[in-house]
Amino acid sequence: MSFNTIYVMLMWVRMAPPLPLIFFLLMIHGVSSDDWGVSYSPSHICALKDSTVIMRCTYTYPTGYKIEKVFWTETLKGDESLDLSEDPEYSQRLQYLGDKQQNCTVRLSHVTLKDSHMYYFRIITDKPDGKYTGKPGVTLTVTDLQVESPERVTEGDSVNLRCKSSCALTDRATFIWYRNSQPLTERRDRNNELLLQSVRREDSGRYSCAVDGHTHISPAVQLNVMYPPVKPVISISPSGVIVEGDSVTLNCISDSNPPAEISWIKGGTIVGSGRIYNISKISSNDSGEYKCKSINEHGEKYSDAVTLNVMCELMIVYTLFKNFKFIIV
Repeated sequence: MSFNTIYVMLMWVRMAPPLPLIFFLLMIHGVSSDDWGVSYSPSHICALKDSTVIMRCTYTYPTGYKIEKVFWTETLKGDESLDLSEDPEYSQRLQYLGDKQQNCTVRLSHVTLKDSHMYYFRIITDKPDGKYTGKPGVTLTVTDLQVESPERVTEGDSVNLRCKSSCALTDRATFIWYRNSQPLTERRDRNNELLLQSVRREDSGRYSCAVDGHTHISPAVQLNVMYPPVKPVISISPSGVIVEGDSVTLNCISDSNPPAEISWIKGGTIVGSGRIYNISKISSNDSGEYKCKSINEHGEKYSDAVTLNVMCELMIVYTLFKNFKFIIV
């Protein structure tokens, strides 16, 4: 700067209203706040838990200053601002990709929910007034994934499951869905919703979601599909000839959700309830046709009838005798 230029500036300062001394010194040295700058792109990042984040950044500083140190920090304490590369929480996960000229990009891997902060880039030069922090910084929000699902649905309903995050992911994501830890290979798209049209009982299970290319999977959520009973089937134990005094058990088998109430019917009269109907000492009075009814809030079904023929020992002897063929020698 020439002597004449300095003289003119001094005359202007004498004539002008008083200004802070620091402003005058900045003018003399050719330094202004416009010579410092840090630009973050983007300034807000939403990242998935356990993913890798790249915070892109460029910076400028005044001519004549020599860079001594550049670093990223999450605290603003002036000269005490902590270099994250020296912080045990970050040192193994942080990699500076920039230089000491213009690029200040940094990579942070395996991000956790605790990493949700505003991060700043700081410049230290060889001059006492040559320190600068780029404010505001870049805001990082780390999100988990959660499946939003109705707790109970009825067979035939249309069901929509959503893979939710606390913020909109910065990187364009392709979502993957799992049922009972097995991937639904046909469900890979950029929509975070899983539509089950005319849901079936086979669709019941624990659903979770993930983003393609990432290891993190959301906690599983149970989808409970309700449906009416299927037609009951009766089994008899023991099978074969039933003799007075025997113990006989009838078992009514019917799938339903929620579990159905079972009732036993003989000749139009309800004679028992519960899945198992037991006759401890059967008599001829117990002979007849039996059905079971399975009912829940979504419907009811009847089994086919089974017939119990209770025989006394004399009848068995007579039957054997009638079927016996004498052989005359």
